Amino acid sequence: MSVLSYLEKRASAAVLSDDEKRSINTSITTLRARLTSYFGQGVSEQFQFGSSTRGTILPRKMDEGSDIDYMIVFSESGYTPQTYLDRVKRFAETYYSRSEIKQSSPTIVLELNHIKFDLVPALKSYSAYKIVGRDGEWLETNPNDFNETLTAKNNQELSKIKPTIRLVKFWNAKNGYVFDSYSLEKWIVGLSYGACINQTQYLFNVFDNLNPYSIDTQWRRDKVERAQKNIATVRQYEQDSLPYSAEEEVKKLIPE
Repeated sequence: MSVLSYLEKRASAAVLSDDEKRSINTSITTLRARLTSYFGQGVSEQFQFGSSTRGTILPRKMDEGSDIDYMIVFSESGYTPQTYLDRVKRFAETYYSRSEIKQSSPTIVLELNHIKFDLVPALKSYSAYKIVGRDGEWLETNPNDFNETLTAKNNQELSKIKPTIRLVKFWNAKNGYVFDSYSLEKWIVGLSYGACINQTQYLFNVFDNLNPYSIDTQWRRDKVERAQKNIATVRQYEQDSLPYSAEEEVKKLIPE
């Protein structure tokens, strides 16, 4: 197997299986019904957003932190952000008492056996929505505005951006979350890919553009530098016509 065929195989494995999709869809249907029953007219909208709607979510076998972002838009404004977080938490405790439930900064995390939900309380604003920021303040957001940008870039780049994002997110998860996942996706989409035509070139281009010296945390810098050294070694092996050595080296970057 070549480096290219190996990376293509790992990229294909980094998508949700049909069983996982069905299980998640069933959980979302149940969640929607329970939210409607519990809050009634108190909730004006509820919808899924984030990486699961962009096609860049990883299976939990590749990222234990994989989750479904789910927005709950309350009809009545005028209360503190924590008030809405408390409402969502009480809802989760009512219907999911056997599951792990916790507040994680601006969301309520509901962890089921097969998937984790980030339940995000929100209010409708003039332009889009308001969600709770990390410091407990209201932040304006349009949760799905990035989806169109990503799709356009993926189409422009030979449908290689989404699989590249999934591979880089896998590396990120395996290395202790060097970067914030959403910020990483946006950065990858913003890159130029020049003459890249295959999965290896697209993936390596991402790591080529990372600047370790711009990272202020030593362990994160070390992870990036190690990845770049792996890639340099892969390239040298391929240049020396040592495909099996190159494949073994790339497995240090993207493991089996």
